[in-house]
Amino acid sequence: MIKQVDSTGLSAANTKRVTINEVARDARVSKTSVSRYLGGERHLLSDGTRDQIERSIAKLDYQPNQMARGLKRGRTRLVGMIIADILNPYSIAVMHGIEAACRQHGYTLMICNSNNDERAERGYLEILQSYSVEGVILHACARSAANLGQIVRYQAPIVLVDRKLANFDTDLVGLDNYQSTITATSHLIDQGYRDLVFVTEALQGFSTRLEREAAFHLTLRQHPECMGFTLALDVNDAEQLDRELRNFLTNDGAGPKAVLTTNGVVTLQVSQSLRRLGCRLFEDIGLLGFDELEWSTLIGTGITTIAQPTHDIGIAAMDCLLRRWAGDRSASRHITFRGQLLVRGSTTRPPSEQQQAA
Repeated sequence: MIKQVDSTGLSAANTKRVTINEVARDARVSKTSVSRYLGGERHLLSDGTRDQIERSIAKLDYQPNQMARGLKRGRTRLVGMIIADILNPYSIAVMHGIEAACRQHGYTLMICNSNNDERAERGYLEILQSYSVEGVILHACARSAANLGQIVRYQAPIVLVDRKLANFDTDLVGLDNYQSTITATSHLIDQGYRDLVFVTEALQGFSTRLEREAAFHLTLRQHPECMGFTLALDVNDAEQLDRELRNFLTNDGAGPKAVLTTNGVVTLQVSQSLRRLGCRLFEDIGLLGFDELEWSTLIGTGITTIAQPTHDIGIAAMDCLLRRWAGDRSASRHITFRGQLLVRGSTTRPPSEQQQAA
């Protein structure tokens, strides 16, 4: 076993732990003020008092035992978040908003990645409950609460992000999928595209994918001059994706072709497939994707996207927990945000071509 030794030659295990009383004496404030600072009630303190306590904590290298404090008060100040896929940029972006809100209110965020495995999701719910987390923010891979064991009787409030759970009425925060998809599809049609395909991962009952697909076809029905279909597949199967997109490119259609992708992961795979097929980006085909990613401006003349306010979604999810902790027993809230259309070269056709299509 390795022991850390400080400059005095004493092992870290033998070093006396700094107490709240010592922090209070050094900062020349009351013990109550220090407790409020550590307990997330910093808004009750003046700016000067907060600064004094912060300096003393740093000076004395005070390390609070938050678990012991939580057990003593019946609170742990822990928030759990279960992510369906930590490799999805959307999940990371939302997590940043939640973490910022946790930090602001004195909570610590525990992250669990279910990797789209419902058994892992159930296990993480049990683990988080064993740690006495005060609330859970869930980006679910399950489609129904029936698949998550005792979630209906979970002891802490749960907020869903992005995806609904059948048979489970709770607060939910996410994108207005219908309006955002109508905006995206209408933009493609306005730009003169007449043959459209909606590319998504397998629908599998996920509410987000189903809502976006439904809005896509709803918009197409209002434009009889256009045609379109859904391509639901494993986008990581490069051979299958290439084959399906090649068929779309070569088949006769109603006019200029465009692809609408359901999220950033699909957009990346579709972009790579079009390059493998020798497609001229974006002369041969239009492309519009959900989720604004850092590389969206780097491919061709830039990919048009529907940007989600991921930071705001994360903040709103944490706000739902704060309201429930404060005693809000009102009906479940469904908070939706509108996506922002960011137009770039991937959907910008020359005016002459747009007029011809019209």
